Amino acid sequence: MSHDQNFKNLILDYPRETLALFAATEAQAIDAGARILPIREEQLKERLGERFRELDVPLLVEWPDGRRAALLFVLEEETNPGRFSIHRLAHYCLDLAELYGTDRVVPVVIFLHPGTYPERLDLGSEQRHYLQFSYLHTALFRLRAREYLDSDNIVARLTLPTMAFAPEEKFEVIAAATRGLTELEPDPERRLKYADFIDIYAMLDENEWQAYRQRYPQEATTMTGFAARFTEKGHQQGYQQGETHLVLRQLNRRVGSVPDAYRQRIESLPVDQIETLGEDLLDFTGPADLEAWLARH
Repeated sequence: MSHDQNFKNLILDYPRETLALFAATEAQAIDAGARILPIREEQLKERLGERFRELDVPLLVEWPDGRRAALLFVLEEETNPGRFSIHRLAHYCLDLAELYGTDRVVPVVIFLHPGTYPERLDLGSEQRHYLQFSYLHTALFRLRAREYLDSDNIVARLTLPTMAFAPEEKFEVIAAATRGLTELEPDPERRLKYADFIDIYAMLDENEWQAYRQRYPQEATTMTGFAARFTEKGHQQGYQQGETHLVLRQLNRRVGSVPDAYRQRIESLPVDQIETLGEDLLDFTGPADLEAWLARH
């Protein structure tokens, strides 16, 4: 499982809420007039054989009216704190500062699983410090879930299952996460996406799921409905891909190799037009017939 990708999606879909939760002191100045833009993750390499220094998501916060200088937030999700390198983070922040010509950089690290990690880097000697580096950090495994059960921050609600809670509070926490999703996210596609996020981190086994359904029937029904829609959507996509593949094979036999431009057009057609093309191609005698058909649709 890629926790990195899960949190990357969360950060990109909800940048304001992410900063409000994980960089609260800095985020106070980010009002409705500010613009938040994700920027390039990797730095250009000095030599082609080198590896990129790459973290999760750099977000550039700008105030178009110029009343405040831009801030560059560097967000990293670290699943295992033992693998975290403060030197790598410092190097990455310096690279970004140089690349974008700014010293206004705010590093933020989100730790998912328990463990210890360095909070400060000091380079120097007995005489003096020459480089001091620190960062904002949130250990999700230490946050008390109970303090966020009614939060109006959707990122806080979605990450409830990753926070700290007593075993007997588990169902209450999952139910609060589900209610947060339905109350705070109006977009149906996002609801589907983050119902899966909640399910991943809830980690309910079959017995727990049955007990959860008995205790929180409304929230369980909501999650079941999301799961059904997700499965149906997957089946529809699979059917369309299968139909498209079949039609392209038939076209190759009927009119010869299909040019890439036509192939891309066909792959973008809705399923009903794919089915129509599958019937009409039986009358094709050459590439001109396919070209004419696509021009009409």
